[in-house]
Amino acid sequence: MMTLTTIKIKSEKLIISLTMIFVLFAIGLNAQKSESKVLLTIGDEKVTTKDFLAVYQKNNVEGEVLDKKSVEEYLELFINFKLKVKEAEALGLDTVKSFINELKGYRDQLAKPYFVDEEVNANLLQEAYKRKQKDLRVSHILIRVEQYATPADTLDAYNKTLEIRKRIVEGGENFNSVAEEVSEDPSARDMPAKGFQPARKGNRGDIGYFTVFDMVLPFENASYKLNENEVSMPVRTEFGYHLIKVQNIQPALGKVQVAHFFLKMPQDATADDSAAIRVRIDSVYQAIEAGAKWDEIVASLSDDKSSANSGGKLPWFGSNRMVPDFIDGIRTIADTGMISKPILTTYGWHIIKLVETKPVGSFEDEKADLKQSLSKDKRSDLSKISIIKKIKKDAGYKQMDEAITAFYSVVDSSIYKRKWEISKAEGLNKKIFTLGGQAHTQQEFAEYISKHQSISSKETIGVFVDKVFNQFVDEKVIEFEDARLEEQYPEFKALVKEYRDGILLFELTDQMVWSKAIKDTTGLKAFYEDHKNNYIWGNRIKGVLISSAKVEDVEKAHDLINDGMDVEGLKTVMVNGELLDLKIQDKKFSMGENEFVDNVVWEPGISPVVYDMSGKAGFLVFSEKVEPEPKSLSEARGLITADYQNYLEEMWIKELRQKYTVKVNQDVLSELK
Repeated sequence: MMTLTTIKIKSEKLIISLTMIFVLFAIGLNAQKSESKVLLTIGDEKVTTKDFLAVYQKNNVEGEVLDKKSVEEYLELFINFKLKVKEAEALGLDTVKSFINELKGYRDQLAKPYFVDEEVNANLLQEAYKRKQKDLRVSHILIRVEQYATPADTLDAYNKTLEIRKRIVEGGENFNSVAEEVSEDPSARDMPAKGFQPARKGNRGDIGYFTVFDMVLPFENASYKLNENEVSMPVRTEFGYHLIKVQNIQPALGKVQVAHFFLKMPQDATADDSAAIRVRIDSVYQAIEAGAKWDEIVASLSDDKSSANSGGKLPWFGSNRMVPDFIDGIRTIADTGMISKPILTTYGWHIIKLVETKPVGSFEDEKADLKQSLSKDKRSDLSKISIIKKIKKDAGYKQMDEAITAFYSVVDSSIYKRKWEISKAEGLNKKIFTLGGQAHTQQEFAEYISKHQSISSKETIGVFVDKVFNQFVDEKVIEFEDARLEEQYPEFKALVKEYRDGILLFELTDQMVWSKAIKDTTGLKAFYEDHKNNYIWGNRIKGVLISSAKVEDVEKAHDLINDGMDVEGLKTVMVNGELLDLKIQDKKFSMGENEFVDNVVWEPGISPVVYDMSGKAGFLVFSEKVEPEPKSLSEARGLITADYQNYLEEMWIKELRQKYTVKVNQDVLSELK
């Protein structure tokens, strides 16, 4: 039962809650009103508090409290920035073709993330990583059907594949035997020698191991959904219909480097040949196990001459790069440096030595490589397809099927010669689809066809029209959304404007300051003459420094100078038939410039020999002290040029502030502070 006390408490809580809501609402309204107020006016351009804060907060430490000093200082920088951009616009730099192209390039890059479905991509990456952790050994049977086959031919191929599946699943026939008999993949059967091509034994449908990104996507998708020894339903790829059987599922091999000893199986080998080779490989294996040197045996006896001189070492590879029996042989090796027992493949007998392994890493470790592979794979289209589908739904996309099928008759055989003309679609003026309330016509599509006449000789006109129409729609959908990005995403609009203003600022500042300071040699010299006392040398000495990594040569030179030889004479002194190895520097030295000079007393005469941490030696022949004096233009050109650039910019800003009226609303600034 609810008492009066209870009602009173609830009422008080309600009043407090409502009060808080109204306070927060008022704060929100005041903040919005404050942001919309004009903070300053530059010429005829009004800048709101919101415009200023967007730049201020981006260029200050996140979370930094606004204070009087920082806001006022940054406001001055902001005004200078806006003045320069305004001047660039007044000079028409924003209409120059090079600027327009550069900005478009940046905008296109900035727009890309808006056409990526991050959720789809994230799922694809997780799926790829999960698959990367497994290697599948697969057999397949292929029934070929052209990519652009007629529906009747496609159905015939599908039914043929189904009948073969019945033989295996219901009739109990061996998958690999049936593959050898009926598969239209020529690798399934033995191939006789032909020309320079040696004979090759058929794989009976066994295509070995693979992992993610190794096969075409439909084949990969179907394979990873199967259990061991399960036979798929017909799977369509660009090659035709496949029946797939997963023979083995193993933890991923990753990348490995191995060395091998190899004995080649002779062509048309007899049973005696096979037995003899088996005896040889067993004896080699036993010799290695008994301590024989691997490199010596491989170099002298291996039939793989391309690797014999490098200890049988092969390049790094994954599970899909070698025949499956070789891969299975690697899996039997417990650790690096160890060898397998003799392994028989279709090529002959091998003994495999495991050199190094790179197992699959964590998701974070593999993420960059997976992204790279994903970007080159057809599955990356799924993200774009998802975005286009969403845009079409939001924009109320509607297509007129009859307007599309009308092109089946007006697109004729001239398309196969890339000579179809728009005039053949004359009279087709209906809407073909609408998007966001905007209609696109048959004539637009006809123009698109005339520019995209890429058709396969086996592709029907109907299939071609449908394909090109889908491309046409996708492009228009992207264009539609791209044109709305600034309207839909304020952060994108702000970023594009930031790039725009940045390019203009760079171009004009380069003209007025940076390049001008370098090219204007007369102005630079005049600036130097007016400010030369800002570039003063400290105390210096004039003398000759003699140094070398050969300590004995320095010590010999020191003795000779003390005995009265002049410095020039040192250059011709021979010791044991060789000139002294000396570095002689005759110049003015400053403190901190040279370790030897710093470590001697600056007094007239010849200093003692001093030694540095690297073992070099040196001494100074002191001439005189040099009083502080201005540096020459050439001696301080870099510093003087930088100061001249600052001077040019200051003068330029003064001119701009005289040219454009700047008014700061002090009341709004006070509110901001």
